[in-house]
Amino acid sequence: MQTENTHQSDSKNDIEALEAEIRDAVAHGSHIQETVHRLTLKAMNAHHIDLESLRRIITAVLQGAHDGAAQQLQRAANQTQTAKSQVTEAIQGLDSALAGLAEASKLAIEEAAGQAKKFSDNELARTRSDLESLESLFLDTLHHTATTAQGLLSDILHDLSRHAQNNGTAVGSQLKETLAILAQQIASVSHTQLETGVSLAQTTANFMHKIASGVLSGIKDKTKADKH
Repeated sequence: MQTENTHQSDSKNDIEALEAEIRDAVAHGSHIQETVHRLTLKAMNAHHIDLESLRRIITAVLQGAHDGAAQQLQRAANQTQTAKSQVTEAIQGLDSALAGLAEASKLAIEEAAGQAKKFSDNELARTRSDLESLESLFLDTLHHTATTAQGLLSDILHDLSRHAQNNGTAVGSQLKETLAILAQQIASVSHTQLETGVSLAQTTANFMHKIASGVLSGIKDKTKADKH
């Protein structure tokens, strides 16, 4: 019981630290999108990834971005455009990090298929269920943050929420590809394939670490290309 309480306390501390780091990055930093992308991937890599842990991470990032921009607005009235730019970058960083998670899942599944191995049916089904909810979790949390914000920040967040709803997200684009690969893997697994002996979550975490450290940079490059 004490171990469980310690784990919950560590997790709470991690989330609070994430929120504080995002707040400081948005309030004072440059390269905000890259910083948020890196910190979010790091946070996801440190947790057992399920929808509840993702919800806490997304909420912490958006709250940190909100509070950092609020600090910027308090300094001077002419910081409006700066605050909007900083929040936009923070949300793009979060979006690309979530896309990185979806890409890591795809790479893990493709690697197993390439070795004529498979993950357990239960884990494949659970992963598909979680991934199918990932974009809506991002959009719903963004909308909720906009609704609870006040004044100019509320307007900025509502604009970004509408833009994401109308124009799509990096994570949504990557999920189409990942879910197609996942469905194909579930449908075409043969009895001759052996289970990998490792979990899909662990293999995904390994690929996420490579993406976060820049060893795999496809998602970041793709996100930049989509902007041009």
